[in-house]
Amino acid sequence: MAISPPFPPYPPHPPGGAPEDGVLRHAHWWQRRWVRYGALIMLLTLSGLVILALVREQTGTEGFLVGLGLAVLPVPLLIAAFRWLDRVEPGPWRNLVFAFAWGACAAALIAIVANSFATRWIATATADPSSADTLGATVIAPIVEESAKAAAVLLVFLFRRRDFTGIVDGVVIAGVTATGFAFTENILYLGTAFGTDQLSGDSGIASVTAATFFVRVVMSPFAHPLFTVLTGIGFGVAALSGDRQRLRRVLLPLSGLLLAMGMHALWNGSSTFGEFGFFAVYAAFMVPAFGLLTWLVVWTRQRELRTVREELPAYAAAGWLTPAEPFALGSMRARRVARVYAGRHLGKPAAKEVARYEAYATSLAFLRHRGRRGRANADFVVRERELLNELWRRKDIARPALDHAARMTAPPVRVTAPPWPVYGVYGYGQGPVQVPGQGQWPGYGYPAAHASGYGYPAQPHPAQPYPAQPYPAQPYPASNPYQS
Repeated sequence: MAISPPFPPYPPHPPGGAPEDGVLRHAHWWQRRWVRYGALIMLLTLSGLVILALVREQTGTEGFLVGLGLAVLPVPLLIAAFRWLDRVEPGPWRNLVFAFAWGACAAALIAIVANSFATRWIATATADPSSADTLGATVIAPIVEESAKAAAVLLVFLFRRRDFTGIVDGVVIAGVTATGFAFTENILYLGTAFGTDQLSGDSGIASVTAATFFVRVVMSPFAHPLFTVLTGIGFGVAALSGDRQRLRRVLLPLSGLLLAMGMHALWNGSSTFGEFGFFAVYAAFMVPAFGLLTWLVVWTRQRELRTVREELPAYAAAGWLTPAEPFALGSMRARRVARVYAGRHLGKPAAKEVARYEAYATSLAFLRHRGRRGRANADFVVRERELLNELWRRKDIARPALDHAARMTAPPVRVTAPPWPVYGVYGYGQGPVQVPGQGQWPGYGYPAAHASGYGYPAQPHPAQPYPAQPYPAQPYPASNPYQS
């Protein structure tokens, strides 16, 4: 619920240090944050070095460099697409860096080692290497790879819970993880194809490298992200559930993971469906699924903006926000105008502060939305106060920019022309005037110079629902205890 500001906000940190100092002062060494971060960085670094050595051993140095140069091409586009989806409530970059590194290093290493071991074991047990390869690609690989990628989503869900609040967050973390995994896998496949062409002497469009590049980079760069996004959606819906809905919070991620494994198995097994099996699966399943998920994510993004517009007016009524801010914060165009306005007048630091203000306000709206639906966590009041304090600290910079953005992006007010001649506006004194739907109205012979001499413009004013000058930056009196 909204809290009006008659009392000063709590200080951001208690005297003597950060809020967690008193908690971690007597904690065990393995519970300290820097120890966990160091262990995670070391794990990802070692995984990256091992996967680099394995891929280079299978492709050779030249093949590795060719594969690296070709595999990196779709990565910026995919990362930009997922970052665009996350613009309403952007998560910290460190989560995306972790997700990409986990997919490219840890998940890829787990997949290579586990798939190779399982395929060899099946070939030894059945004495049929060809069927072992088929079984490994259609059954073992989907289970191993999707589980390895889902581990990154699970870690962010457990340890970065405040950054994981809904479906879009799950989609972004899962998609970036799968992008990193596909990046490493494409290096391996393209490097191996290049080595095959070197042995056979093929080159150009007819080469194996060109065919592999077309299938993996041009036709299906979204394949791995599409599979893992299903897992992310499961975690995202679970994040919307309350703490007491424990069964739902467990079953939904597992259901998303099973769907991801099933679609991955169908994709890998398409080559066994005949000569045109791959294209049939691509046209009948992959493209429609991609379109459906894209629509779902974009719709969810628009719903988040609508939630912002619906929840924040309560804080405006309580005095924490100005009346124009809920509209501006619920429009991506208005947000961008506010950042540009602040950057143009006060510099880049001010634009960054406005961006942080927008992110905190969005988190506040989502928090209140969960609270109204009975899905708030036990720390709802504490979290609400923290977000309100962050907004209040930045109000001096953000409010004028958001008020300006609200005026610049407000829908125009339709002005209906009167059915009589207006002096100096509709060509008064310049002959007959054409009025839509009314025909021509006669002029009265006054020259245009005479009309302009009285200060009337020769053309109608544009609709101005807001005053031309910004509202005062401070709606509160100078004696307000919050005044900084």
